[in-house]
Amino acid sequence: MDAFPKCQKCGEGDLVPLSDFGSQGAPIHYKAWACTSPTCGFNIKIRNGDLYVDEPIASGANHTPRHGQVRPTVYER
Repeated sequence: MDAFPKCQKCGEGDLVPLSDFGSQGAPIHYKAWACTSPTCGFNIKIRNGDLYVDEPIASGANHTPRHGQVRPTVYER
């Protein structure tokens, strides 16, 4: 992919893909897309086959990882 698509909500940020891991540890690529503009917050994601648009975004800094998972380093701006 040469360039990410522009956010259609704000027109300023780019939509970047986000990946995750399933409950059994399998990678799920492009599970969500989020706008890079901090003032926009547009996001779209798939959860259990349903499509969710513009859900609230949490930082995840206080998230407790599941057993056996490594807690990611969170960098504040």
